[in-house]
Amino acid sequence: MVTVAPASATVLPGETEQLVATVTGTDIDTVTWTTSAAAVATVYANGLVTVLETATAGQTATITATSTEDGTKSATATITVG
Repeated sequence: MVTVAPASATVLPGETEQLVATVTGTDIDTVTWTTSAAAVATVYANGLVTVLETATAGQTATITATSTEDGTKSATATITVG
């Protein structure tokens, strides 16, 4: 099982939000991070999300943390541009 905290956040353009993934039920507790909207927000390997300066209020990006050991286990967080 993978969980992500916080599950949602509102972030201003140019600002960041740190996401934390918790993995249970596997031997390896690492995840890979992906974004559904690279034009809105980027996510680094450590879960740090940056909303792009060009993003506009109300846009959203879904950030997914997927277990590196079991790709069927994942969780998401929704980032909304403030």
